[in-house]
Amino acid sequence: MRRRPARKFAWSVTLVLIVVNVAMFVLQNVVSPYGRTPFYRILALSAEDLAHGWVWQLLTYQFLHAPLLWGGLLHVLGNCLTIYVFGHAVEAVLGKWRFLGVYLIGGVAGGLLQAGASLVWPQLYGGYVVGASAGAFGLVAAFAVRFPDQLLTLFFLPIEVRARVLIWVSLALTALGIAFPAYGGQVAHWGHLGGMLTGLLYMRMWVRGGGQSWYREPRARRREAVSPVAVARARQEPVRTAPQRTPSPAELAPADFMSQEVDPILDKISAHGIQSLTDRERQILEQARKKLPPR
Repeated sequence: MRRRPARKFAWSVTLVLIVVNVAMFVLQNVVSPYGRTPFYRILALSAEDLAHGWVWQLLTYQFLHAPLLWGGLLHVLGNCLTIYVFGHAVEAVLGKWRFLGVYLIGGVAGGLLQAGASLVWPQLYGGYVVGASAGAFGLVAAFAVRFPDQLLTLFFLPIEVRARVLIWVSLALTALGIAFPAYGGQVAHWGHLGGMLTGLLYMRMWVRGGGQSWYREPRARRREAVSPVAVARARQEPVRTAPQRTPSPAELAPADFMSQEVDPILDKISAHGIQSLTDRERQILEQARKKLPPR
């Protein structure tokens, strides 16, 4: 409804992440097709390297995958498919930068958990770690919190499950992989756990109702503290005022209606996506559409 500059490009972080992962997969297989070169040594995550201060590996490992000769094609395609399926909806709810934060922080948390497990049990969880799985599982968890009743069709299987069931199943399989590492294959289950916990905690603690932070309300109340003198006067001399009627959106002048009702909704869509709107806000947008002169 607002006129925006024609040159503005509405880019998607979800697609950017997929393109970067695919491009890095091609590059690593050209530079290091066997995975035993300085390319992996510097960028893949290792607990020993992390202990020596190579902290950049917590980010770089997220954009590497197993070499093509070791079945890396399924590895990168599975992660990219997960990012694509769950990323668009989560990005629409959180906005671009919060979405990217959940993805990258989930990868960092998963890397730290996997590295910690590698230091404690090196024979069970040691070795280099690569892959976008931790961040991808963070998106799955965030999606499950925001859309718990959304029906999902499992990959390549004609079975539908709700998102909240899928995340519990994922957590259970991850717990089994951690408990029985000999049967889990070369899978970084601790990394998956860190990604899922990040998505769950972020959506539960920092975001409620499509991007509204629950912690803002108590802080606002603390700013509105009333002085003891005012409280004493109010107890002795109660003030009674007639309630003032607030005009409804339909009664406002067109200019006031656009500035007071429509503009905040458009700002909310820009910041958190259209899925964050309430039923009342959608009705206001419909009223605004009817008020616009025909073109």
